[in-house]
Amino acid sequence: MFSNFRLSMTWVHTWFGLVLGFVLMVCFFFGSLSVFDREIDRWAIPETRFDAQPMPSFDKVLLPALQQLEPDEVDYATNMPKLHDPAKGEMTPRTELPVDEYWAYVTHRDPVLAAGVGYGVPLAKNPEDHNHIHKNVTLDPRTGAVLPDDKLKIGSHWFYPMHYSLQLKWKNLGIWIVGLAALMMLAALVTGVIVHRKVFREFFTFRPWKRTQRASLDLHNLTGVVALPFHFFFAFTGLVIFASFYFLPVTSTLLDPLHKQHEIHEAATTGLPHDAAGVPGTMSSVDAMVEEAKRRWAARDMAGEVGFLVMHHVGDANSYVSIYRAGSDRVALVGEGIHFKTSTGEVLSEDPPRTPVSEVNEFLTGLHLQHFEHWFLRWLYVLGGLLGAVCIATGFIFFVEKRKSQHAKSGSNGSRVVDSLAVTTVTGMVMAAVGMLVINRILPADLLGKADWEKAAFWTVWGLSFVHAYVRSAPVANGLFNPAWREQCWGVVALSISAVLLNWATTGDHLIKTVFTDTYWPVAGVDLSLMACAVMSGWAALKLARRERGADVPVGKTEKQSGSDTGEVAHA
Repeated sequence: MFSNFRLSMTWVHTWFGLVLGFVLMVCFFFGSLSVFDREIDRWAIPETRFDAQPMPSFDKVLLPALQQLEPDEVDYATNMPKLHDPAKGEMTPRTELPVDEYWAYVTHRDPVLAAGVGYGVPLAKNPEDHNHIHKNVTLDPRTGAVLPDDKLKIGSHWFYPMHYSLQLKWKNLGIWIVGLAALMMLAALVTGVIVHRKVFREFFTFRPWKRTQRASLDLHNLTGVVALPFHFFFAFTGLVIFASFYFLPVTSTLLDPLHKQHEIHEAATTGLPHDAAGVPGTMSSVDAMVEEAKRRWAARDMAGEVGFLVMHHVGDANSYVSIYRAGSDRVALVGEGIHFKTSTGEVLSEDPPRTPVSEVNEFLTGLHLQHFEHWFLRWLYVLGGLLGAVCIATGFIFFVEKRKSQHAKSGSNGSRVVDSLAVTTVTGMVMAAVGMLVINRILPADLLGKADWEKAAFWTVWGLSFVHAYVRSAPVANGLFNPAWREQCWGVVALSISAVLLNWATTGDHLIKTVFTDTYWPVAGVDLSLMACAVMSGWAALKLARRERGADVPVGKTEKQSGSDTGEVAHA
């Protein structure tokens, strides 16, 4: 099919990159935003703008709050009919479901605390599957007050899931698409190294004064080479993290009996009851268990706070409490769990030393999810993610620029379609994200269904950006620039500045206050990032306008000279 191996690798790199590059662009951009997802949450929900808190007292704060909760109505209506066996008796009313589990989770970056209750299902169809109806809430750890949970956590519940699921929840389709894109990205990285043999030279080559085609290729190569280890690592570790999900069709069928036997064996080995005894039990002080866990961690030279706490088989003689350390001082995602008998507070088990395989897995997982306290490294993650986005975006531009003159002569609309999709995936995606923040500040805080309005605004802005990009892409069919690039850059400028001003108008938290007088970096960081986005988008719009006026021919160059650049790039 191809005259040599390198040409075949060029074909793979080009078409895999083009077809799945739109997905990868979403992954890189929203993955970069996810590095500071909790900070974005603080910006979007002003009532949670206070300092991060440690795990509060379970006995005095958490338990009274959790005992007041009732099973979620939607979860009950959706799942109870599936879990209940009518042949065994009548369905238990929602408010009478027995409590089976309490849990609470806090991080060093999140002022609020996530907590929940698991309710058992009497007369369940399959009791061995641990059927539960849930109620998950957000608590103020200072008081135990339940905060309204109808407000969308834009950072952690929208931008973060977007980077690995595309928010396509039907049959988990988005996760499968992203997994395929990550696999193809690994292939694109390998083929890219083969295609670009002079990698070291391309590390130092960037000529922005050249034609768009040449400059975009230089920038594509430069960003690809600079962040090559980062790109490879994140594509690979993303697949590692979701490996169990991708093998779910096998693990949930062929290996399910083996998994259940392993649970029973593990319970016998660790002394942690696998099933409830069916006999009422008492509850001793969980706070005392927390103090003992901290003492044991300190004795192992790993003093720290509690990150996750869960009580199993609540109210049963077999109830036990699992306390996990907040491992924000290390890369590996480990909890060093210690498990206590609820009725007496005695230690039942401590998590055993990790195997080499599990240590590698936990290190790779932790390095991808970055739960650690290292702000400089977090910003490097943002930089690496944005470099990935730039690499893909310039790949789109180079693809269009290389072919649009040829397509114009043949009457093909291929370049016009690709360019419209590129505009939508680059500037349109940024407009959708920033537009969501604007709508968040415009809509009243107590508006019923505000989260749904914010989600609708996100998709609406993104959809309209494609319509605008395609309508304005007519010049591409004639081998010229698409003005939608410049116009949407100005749209990003307007939306970014509006978001900062609206935050000031609606909360009183302006940059002078959040940076100098009453420093609160989560909000200040989002505002400063929005202003930086506005500055860069405005600069890009001005540069694009200059290129459009110059018909993409640098000042002082003849058509013959610019044509030689095109031939050089085509040859490359």
